[in-house]
Parts: sequence; structure tokens; C-alpha cells
Amino acid sequence: MSFEHKLDRIMSRAEELRFMLSGSLNGEAFVKASKELSEIEPIEVRIAELREAEKAKTEAEAMLDDPEMKALAEIEIETIRQELPELEMALRLALLPKDEADDRSAILEIRPAAGGDEAGLFAAELFQAYQKYSGLHGWKFEVMEYGESELGGLKEGIAEITGKSVFAKLKFESGVHRVQRVPATETQGRIHTSTVTVAVLPQAEEVDVEVNEGDLRIDVYRASGAGGQHVNKTESAVRITHIPTGIVVAMQEERSQHKNRAKAMKILRARMYEQQRSSLHATRAADRKSQVGTGDRSERIRTYNFPQGRVTDHRINLTLHKIDRVMLGEMDDVIDALIAEDQATRLAADT
Repeated sequence: MSFEHKLDRIMSRAEELRFMLSGSLNGEAFVKASKELSEIEPIEVRIAELREAEKAKTEAEAMLDDPEMKALAEIEIETIRQELPELEMALRLALLPKDEADDRSAILEIRPAAGGDEAGLFAAELFQAYQKYSGLHGWKFEVMEYGESELGGLKEGIAEITGKSVFAKLKFESGVHRVQRVPATETQGRIHTSTVTVAVLPQAEEVDVEVNEGDLRIDVYRASGAGGQHVNKTESAVRITHIPTGIVVAMQEERSQHKNRAKAMKILRARMYEQQRSSLHATRAADRKSQVGTGDRSERIRTYNFPQGRVTDHRINLTLHKIDRVMLGEMDDVIDALIAEDQATRLAADT
């Protein structure tokens, strides 16, 4: 199918949907048609913009034979010639298949990996950096679980980030983040290397994942604080195990067992949903071999080198010499570059 024919079919489908919606559709059929039209309309606008520019160029070229209009026509043709590639690129990006999870909120999970206490300290700083990044974008950042070590490091941090297109922005953050610096506890001034794992999961609704109560083992126990100190005399902490998948979620942030269970179920659904998505898209991801990577937590994706003041994303060979700003949540330069690289890769695969 030619590109023009594909555009004609989209425009025809938009008109067809409008006709259907103005008729006798109701219930689920109406909702489905409305959703499809809302997805097509932004593409329809891009098509109209491109075709309007092409029409204007044709009309200007027709004026070249008129001596009085030639100079004006040449200026207009040159202006349109510069606009056309941008309009076509915007349209091709709009035509790329959408990740259904892109518009969703997300669950952020951060844990120290290799490096002992220093890994925990950096995990805490990275957790705060994402919290600040969320604030800069007007998102709600709710801490669901935060386990602190005796030195103030992070044992495990989980947050729910709510807002528009959170997952679309943060989905490439999943992976191993490496830090290189001199720890505060280091007396010889030697640079240490530590790692932290980050997972970003799209928020799952109850309709996305079916969870049978019979598949769950739920254990309750007494919550404990840093160093094993008991912070609650009641058994308010909850551990939920989904037996078929082996996924385990433990939650003790709240003093209420009911609230801990609700939070744990939210995280469980997100992990199950992501597991289903990963399985579904594994073949496609392997075929694409995207430079941005799979988002797998075992993949080292970024290095934060404090002595050199740089942040390097290894997937796209991008280095920024502004580590202080990045740790204050100013991550758009690297995140937007990752999104652009993913779009470029998908465009190349689509041609």
C-alpha cells in the first residue's frame, strides 16, 4: 500500500466513524468507536496540514509563469519547501503504533544492587531525583514503600507516579544505573563503583489483570524499621505471593494492614501486567533490536560519574556534563534523547 493510499484510508475511516457516531450507536459500540476516532483525529490533523502545504506549493508553482507574480511565488515555494519535511516527519511520528501503556501512570521501584552501603546511599539520591523530576512535570509522586538503612541509604523504594503520559516519559529508565564516586566512608579517597536497579512499570487497572484470590498466599507480620527495630506492635505488614507466577510483594509502609494490602495488590497487578506485556512484545523487541534497549533490569544503561561531573547513557552514547542538575531532577535532556532515538529506530523499521 502506498503512503498516499494509507493516508486516504485514514481520512475515510475518520469520516466513517463520525457517521456511525451520529447514528444509532450506543453502549460499548459507541465507546469503542469514540475511542478509535479520538486516536485517529490527531493523525487526521497532520494529514490535513501536509496536504494543505502541498496544495499551496502546487498553486505557487502555477504562478511562476506570471512575470508579476514570479518573485512572490518563488519566496512562497521556498518557504513551503522548508516546511514540508517537518510536516511529513510529524505525520510519520503520529502514524507510529502507540504503546497502549504510554498514557498511563507508573510504579517506580528502586533497589541497591552491588556496592553495599554506597549503593544504598545512591539509591536514596536517585529516588529523590525522580521525585524532583516528577515535581517539575506536575506529576503526583506518592511513596508506597521506603525502607531506610541505618546510614540513611535506601533498602527498597517504591512510588506511584500519577499524571499524564508518565510511563511514556519514564519507561526507558528501567535497568541498572551505575555510580562512580568517592564514598563518604572512604578514607583513602578511592573511587568506588556501585549499582542500583530501577524498574518502571505501567499502572495496571483491575480489568487489565485477572487475579484469583485462590492464587494468592497472604502473610501478615509485624512491621520493622531500620536495624530490625519494631515500629509497630500489631501485625500490619503484608506479604502477598501470587503462586502461579511466583511474584512476591511485601508492604509495611502503612500502619493499617488494610492499606498495606491495597498497596501491595496495586504493585502486584503492575508487575503481572508488565510480565504479560514483556511476554507479548518479546518477539517484536528482538526483531527491532532497538538501540534504546529492552528496559530489562539486568541491562546496564547509565553511569553517573561524580568526579568527572558527567552522566552517560550507554544505549545512545549520550554524555551530559551536568550531573548536579540531573540529580536535581533535570533529566529531560537524556529522557527526550532516548524517546527520539526510539522514534527514529521505529521510523527506520517502518520504511
